[in-house]
Amino acid sequence: MAKDKIMYVCDNCGQESAKWIGKCPACGQWNTYKEIKVSPTTNAGKGSSFASSGNISSRGRDAAKVMRLRDIPAHDDPRIDMHDAELNRVLGGGLVPGSIVLLGGEPGIGKSTLTLQTMLNLTDKRVLYVSGEESAHQLKMRAERLAVNVIRDDENFMLLCENSLEAIFEQIKEVQPEVVIIDSIQTISTEDVESSAGSIAQVRECASALLRFAKTSGIPVILIGHITKEGTLAGPKILEHIVDTVIQFEGDQHYLYRILRSMKNRFGSTSELGIYEMQQTGLRQVSNPSELLLTEDHDGLSGVAISAAIEGVRPFLVETQALVSSAAYGTPQRSATGFDQRRLNMLLAVLEKRVGFKLMQKDVFLNIAGGLRVTDMAMDLSVIAAVLSSNVDTPIEEGWCMAGEVGLSGEVRPIARIEQRISEAEKLGFQHIIIPKYNLSGLNRKKYKIELVPVRKVEEALRALFG
Repeated sequence: MAKDKIMYVCDNCGQESAKWIGKCPACGQWNTYKEIKVSPTTNAGKGSSFASSGNISSRGRDAAKVMRLRDIPAHDDPRIDMHDAELNRVLGGGLVPGSIVLLGGEPGIGKSTLTLQTMLNLTDKRVLYVSGEESAHQLKMRAERLAVNVIRDDENFMLLCENSLEAIFEQIKEVQPEVVIIDSIQTISTEDVESSAGSIAQVRECASALLRFAKTSGIPVILIGHITKEGTLAGPKILEHIVDTVIQFEGDQHYLYRILRSMKNRFGSTSELGIYEMQQTGLRQVSNPSELLLTEDHDGLSGVAISAAIEGVRPFLVETQALVSSAAYGTPQRSATGFDQRRLNMLLAVLEKRVGFKLMQKDVFLNIAGGLRVTDMAMDLSVIAAVLSSNVDTPIEEGWCMAGEVGLSGEVRPIARIEQRISEAEKLGFQHIIIPKYNLSGLNRKKYKIELVPVRKVEEALRALFG
């Protein structure tokens, strides 16, 4: 009997080595190599052999022979409509047949809820939902709670509570589904790897087998993955390289909003964004997030500024809140929620050096309303306006919003997608919007009813807001 082979795999990037190394030569991280056992008789062909048997067509057989580029037929397979506009947008128009999608997120954020709710609405496809974490009774209770009006009466939605990859393939061969869900990939194990479920070797081997199955059978597979305490997908980094699409489901458990963000997509753009609202009966699609991210009335309240931000290609207006107070303990505090704290420190330095406001002995707290984390540079102008409004305790007049990136010399730099930002602000009834002066070139001001206030420096923007 052949002995098992010992290998070492980097937990960060998936680089392999025959011996343990302190620093990974590929990604440069320290102490990331983990020992795995590789069986001499692997089950590498199980996914492929399964797909080529039975009544499932093998679409990957032609890939074994060399083909000229001009001989390959250029046609797109029709995407599967998920009956969810937000999910379809993030996927690039729907689920591609034969693709493998990885959905990651923190525990309790709603990954299983989103997947189960979507599959319950997918009434025109035969779905196999494989759960390695919950019992069939738990899934039944969740399904009744989520989809009171869409509980499926047909035989097209099937549940399987199983952790063995070999048993899962046997059930797939028997029921022949059109979509397969694995919840979660860290709970699935194969007999060919002598380690516990969730280890690096198990996750990699199971994901590779499911990838071969998806490509050879044409059946799309959706994997649900756990998130580590560092905020990355659990398992080796190679797991993200294997799949076609990586989707991150994020948000704060203490807030209602959830963001579906595409991190990698071989079939579409990675700049798309989907927004959901968590309710008692499941996740509700948010078609207009601007109305939810703005409070009903902030008239007379200082430290509040409205910014026209863009996440991906989607514009929305978000409320920036700031509180400036005297430092009670000698050392001033700088705290930011939903915004980069290092950029906040930079903007405060610009306010002090270029505008002349002394904030060295002041505590500054910044919050993006709604629990969102915004990375758009155009938020700079609203951050400075909110901080100054709180510092002088003077509210910004109602009907004003702004968008602009602030440089170190105090200039307001041009931003992208200015027309979308202006149209979103006009649609929500704002009368004035402050924009960088450089963005006026090529902009037709006559087609907008909202007043455009171009500024070149931070002082001009503050003068327009506070007189």
